Amino acid sequence: ITVNDYLAKRDAQWMGVLYHALGLSVGIIQHDASFFFDPTYDASDKRLQSLRPCTRPEAYRADITYGTNNEYGFDYLRDNLVVTDLAQCVQRELNYAIVDEVDSILIDEARTPLIISGPTDETTDLYYRINAIIPQLKPEQDYTVEEKTKTASLTEDGNVRVEKLLGVDNLYDPNHMDLVHHVVKGLQAYSLYKRDVDYVVKEGEVIIVDEFTGRLMPGRRWSDGLHQAVEAKEGVKIANENQTLASVTFQNYFRMYKKLSGMTGTADTEAAEFAKIYNLDVNVVPTNRKMIRLDYADVVYRTEKEKFTAIVEDIKECHQRGQPVLVGTISIEKSERLAGYLSRNGVKHNVLNAKQHEREAEIIAQAGRKGAVTIATNMAGRGTDILLGGNPDFMFKQVLYREVDLPDARKLEIFEQIRADCEKDKQEVIAAGGLHILGTERHESRRIDNQLRGRAGRQGDPGSSRFYLSLEDDLMRIFASERVSQLMLKLGMEEGVPIEHGMVTRAIANAQKKVEAHHFEIRKQLLEYDDVMNKQREVIYQHRRAVLGGTNLKDDLRGMIDALVESALNIYCPAEQYSEEWDIKGLAELMHSQFGFDIAQGKGDGGEALRTLGRDALLEDLRTQVREAYDRREQELSPELMRFLEKTFMLQVIDHHWKDHLLGMDHLRDGIGLRGYGQKDPLIEYKREGFDLFAGMMERVKSDTLDRLFHVQAVRSEAQPTAPTPPPPPVISRPQPALILNRGEEPVPPQTVQRSDEKVGRNDPCPCGSGKKYKKCHGA
Repeated sequence: ITVNDYLAKRDAQWMGVLYHALGLSVGIIQHDASFFFDPTYDASDKRLQSLRPCTRPEAYRADITYGTNNEYGFDYLRDNLVVTDLAQCVQRELNYAIVDEVDSILIDEARTPLIISGPTDETTDLYYRINAIIPQLKPEQDYTVEEKTKTASLTEDGNVRVEKLLGVDNLYDPNHMDLVHHVVKGLQAYSLYKRDVDYVVKEGEVIIVDEFTGRLMPGRRWSDGLHQAVEAKEGVKIANENQTLASVTFQNYFRMYKKLSGMTGTADTEAAEFAKIYNLDVNVVPTNRKMIRLDYADVVYRTEKEKFTAIVEDIKECHQRGQPVLVGTISIEKSERLAGYLSRNGVKHNVLNAKQHEREAEIIAQAGRKGAVTIATNMAGRGTDILLGGNPDFMFKQVLYREVDLPDARKLEIFEQIRADCEKDKQEVIAAGGLHILGTERHESRRIDNQLRGRAGRQGDPGSSRFYLSLEDDLMRIFASERVSQLMLKLGMEEGVPIEHGMVTRAIANAQKKVEAHHFEIRKQLLEYDDVMNKQREVIYQHRRAVLGGTNLKDDLRGMIDALVESALNIYCPAEQYSEEWDIKGLAELMHSQFGFDIAQGKGDGGEALRTLGRDALLEDLRTQVREAYDRREQELSPELMRFLEKTFMLQVIDHHWKDHLLGMDHLRDGIGLRGYGQKDPLIEYKREGFDLFAGMMERVKSDTLDRLFHVQAVRSEAQPTAPTPPPPPVISRPQPALILNRGEEPVPPQTVQRSDEKVGRNDPCPCGSGKKYKKCHGA
């Protein structure tokens, strides 16, 4: 398991030869394709050499399968949304996972759950309406933002101003709660999410930038209306909001593997989290050769302008003596700003960020050449070593791409010349001090800084690193104490003069620890709450798989009948009441509406004689009658059609209610924190109420499934029945473009099926005769 498709494919090609020689098969899962390693396969595209296209299940059935964390997670969710049979599922049992860049996947990515969502009926008009008023609101006066938690809220003055701008009397009226939600998302989009930092606009689309790797993530969308608010802000087409169909966190997905392991160069700082959440020990392996890189102390300037001026001077000095420089920035905006400074100073350079990702391999291959200057956003997951003097293999491949029909003797001659040039450059680079790493800002996580530093001094090569900071950097501004700023003022520092002081170094380290602790709390809390959902998810997915794998669900349906009859008896004929107090009329009406038969039939007294049976005998009598009614339905429709309808209706009802349950749990999660004001533990309250919601959902699944089966009517059709129109494809909102859930055709039923009675609306009077609305009575 690795962080991107390129590394999964490359590593499988590297190792596939060895595994194949050992008799092991290798599969590769990509975002839009899957392959099987076959050394005899000659691909037209040489980048796919030995990779034979295959089906996704075939790739998963290989002894070893390479892929990304996102694809594995989404395939797991899609497998639990299949609608025909288990043959549509692609994944095998989750046995053993080896995770490359394990800290990036299990820790950095763990804050955001994987979500597959489907379209809702909501329009996008309100986003445009809200977007028009947001620029008219003033920071601090009308609204406040909290950068640390990325939240925004209206002030009292802001509430009044928004009500005036939108023409409503009370913004917090229950009828206007959607307005509050949209306004808050609009404020977040304008105040907290920056173009070329958090996202880019490309070909009329807002594309998220991965904060840890600096890569574009096409197809990923922020949830809860935030992405639509950003689209409105940027004036691009707004896509409809989506409703969650399935979700899972990386923590709970990877904990399902029987064995879990991984490797990374920067895990030691997170050893406690690996042990607590994943029960994994961290073992530090010593370097192959002694590390001789020089890590200089940080230098801090008052302003960002002074910092960039000093960075440019440092780069110019290194460039003049032929020392290659890799400059690390935390955003696209900063990388392009620094590129502008270098251009104005006449320094030739390459920029590696999400906008230039197509040239990534070429830029990295040349980053170690004499005098090279490379500006890069976060270097995590780049998958390529920077070789001092340049990468001769890559440069040779570039020649072969340009000149196809070269004779073998000429190819060998060219390769030897390239290798000699690179070796000469390497010696000159080593004499100049090796690769120099220059950080323009401290990242929120020390591991990301260590990953940048670790690009220099590999395999015993010389190298050096230094970080340039300013008091205007986000980390210093949001998390570092004001004492640093006061200290610099007391020292009476002149413009352009940096500070190197033990207190400043400690303040920076403390700031990063604060951020890491803050993010750990977020991940821990996410896991605690998702553990509640995880138990429910396991029950539902296990139930779905049992339905998909079952050929005869009649026994399951009989169990549902027994449970529903007992539940009805508990409502209308409670055990603690005398039989004279029982509501036999209400019970009879429920049985008639739910199962379509009269419990008093043949008794001639409106069912009053049932009171004399005793409660246990009455329960058994009702169960027998309902089972007989079910058998009559089966004879009316035919056993074959009944088996098909049992499976189809059960899956439809499970998916419908699970989708609504996910939305209900989201709403519960959003408001549960307020229980803390009532001296209650929000997590315990969430568990308790979540269980009640889940139990209610399972009851509705049973009731609705039986309701459909007892009320369908088969109508013989002269025309050839056709398959139903497939639903619109789901949208994957953390990560991936829309994908069709169904893998294969749905079977066509032998007859067209429709309800025999009119569907009761939620606000209609309940058919049981209670006088209540249906949604408050039997529709609850």
